[in-house]
Amino acid sequence: MKLWVIGAGAWGTAVAVHAAHRHEVTLWARTPTQANEMASARANAKYLPGVQFPKTMEVVSGPLAESAQRADAFDAIVIGTPMSGLRETLLALQGTAAPVAWLCKGFEAPTAAGELGLMAHEVCHAVAPRIKAGVLSGPSFAAEVGREQPTALVAASPHAAVQAAFVQALHHGNLRVYGNADWVGVEVGGAVKNVLAIATGLCDGLQLGLNARAALITRGLAEMSRLGEALGASRDTFMGLSGLGDLVLTATGDLSRNRKVGGLLAQGMKLDEAVQSLGHVAEGVYSARTVVHRAQSLGVDMPISSAVVALLDGQISPKEALQRLMSRDPASEN
Repeated sequence: MKLWVIGAGAWGTAVAVHAAHRHEVTLWARTPTQANEMASARANAKYLPGVQFPKTMEVVSGPLAESAQRADAFDAIVIGTPMSGLRETLLALQGTAAPVAWLCKGFEAPTAAGELGLMAHEVCHAVAPRIKAGVLSGPSFAAEVGREQPTALVAASPHAAVQAAFVQALHHGNLRVYGNADWVGVEVGGAVKNVLAIATGLCDGLQLGLNARAALITRGLAEMSRLGEALGASRDTFMGLSGLGDLVLTATGDLSRNRKVGGLLAQGMKLDEAVQSLGHVAEGVYSARTVVHRAQSLGVDMPISSAVVALLDGQISPKEALQRLMSRDPASEN
């Protein structure tokens, strides 16, 4: 197979490296400087240090619109941009017949006042409805995928051919890829788990204990499932890799950027300082408000996510966020 990966951040690079152990891979970087540095060093020292590029992996740059004119030369295309870059990338690819899958997790910020933020597949329907597309998600830190440590992902799409293409592209070595038709559930899981990871980072930063972390994860999973079902997802999806699996990883793993944000806020750091200290994108910071706004429009109660938004907006302190959650009225678990 010939695979094109658009976006040379940590996750896009990790997927490209893994795929290149078996296929021909072209990794596209936004800036010529970054592309030249990676091509020379045969590594991405900034975003994925310590991982060498296979010989079958080419690094390129240049205007995306021009590169996209050759998109049909590839058997599959992976979009490794942040959520904020998805719309632009899909617009450039709208004429391709190759299957496309994105890696980003989150809801797109509203483009106008009064609008709701869109999930990735909704963005695709809006700007590139003819593309046969899907999403690659699941419990996965880029550094571990780059080092070929055992990982399992989900290739979700309503198109069986898209699922099959990305299973063929990535299911080898220490990476297992499962097909799933419920891309709504997979995208909701990927978006909400980042918001919940900020909450668990806050919990750990305040040294509230393992009991509190377990309670947050469990009740957070309930929030995620409620929103997903309201949007048309299958509840079973949230018991799988892109729901429970990704939530547990992001809420407990030391490599989680969103969890780190919560921990830094608990220490008293300001939000902009916490985000800048990461050197990477923490999608939960940018999608939290959109997730909660979407839930409110559907009448879905998400108290943990709402507390995170209030914290990010500076309306409450970390300790007040905890008190808000613990002082809620008693309710049935189900």
